[in-house]
Amino acid sequence: MASILAFAGSNSSTSVNFKLVQYTTTMIEGHQVQLLDMTRYPFPMFSEDEEKQKGYSNSLVELKNDIQQSNGLILSVNEHNSNPSAYFKNVLDWLSRLERKFLDNTKVLLMSASPGGRGGIGALGVTEALLPRFGAEIVSTFSLPSFHQNFGEDGIMDAELKEAHQKALTQFLDSLK
Repeated sequence: MASILAFAGSNSSTSVNFKLVQYTTTMIEGHQVQLLDMTRYPFPMFSEDEEKQKGYSNSLVELKNDIQQSNGLILSVNEHNSNPSAYFKNVLDWLSRLERKFLDNTKVLLMSASPGGRGGIGALGVTEALLPRFGAEIVSTFSLPSFHQNFGEDGIMDAELKEAHQKALTQFLDSLK
């Protein structure tokens, strides 16, 4: 049984990426899954002055420890202007200052979702290129476009997208064996 940490790179209370992560975790059996709601992690904007004056918050240290104690990470990133949100980039900045290789040997299922037709693919691509710098192994990716048309009470409604999501999840879970 693997330990999996799951969260969205968004601090929005209405995050479609958090909904996608929640849905994804309901499909996992036989593993220990910890789902984090990032609205409960309010980090100040990173600056060297802030770091020198206040150091690292308990929340940041706990998040790093949770990541490092897991075998795998399920992450869905939101997109602002074709890039990851400032919130998510800020989280990465803080974590990498605390420990550069905070994702060392961590297998990642990387996803994105968006109300738009591109499905957050810009943020997904940037994040896919960035996370290995911190030690992550991106095992599989999935993008969900037109979230409000393709996602309902029972999850992903479009058959092709549902199949692609299942394939990405299965590939990720198989990598944890």
